[in-house]
Amino acid sequence: MIDHLSTAVANIEEGRAFYDATLAALGATRLMNFDREGVHISGYGRDRKPTFWIAQYPDGQAASRAGHIAFAALDRAAVDAFHRAALAGGATDNGAPGPRPQYHENYYAGFVIDPDGNRLEAVCHAPA
Repeated sequence: MIDHLSTAVANIEEGRAFYDATLAALGATRLMNFDREGVHISGYGRDRKPTFWIAQYPDGQAASRAGHIAFAALDRAAVDAFHRAALAGGATDNGAPGPRPQYHENYYAGFVIDPDGNRLEAVCHAPA
């Protein structure tokens, strides 16, 4: 059910050094680094699939951005349904369902912020 998780770090280089060493003990490695709108991001995992992410935000709001939960969806229609249901339930749109090729060619996701401020995502990795 859980596809991946993320957390904020105060300093991306220090965070990378810490998680490079710590997660290596579990057989995971850093698989991806990128910047998006001033946010520095790194993804860790096994078998070429990042499942744990760290991010340094430029606005100093690490505490309010400390968590992100991505739920695995069976198909793209389920991502769309998740997004519609969340908005109907009082969530705020944080990214309409659609392709996210910056992650990989089949990545299809929708993002919301729930009424308590939690950042949620539904993601499908299957081809269209």
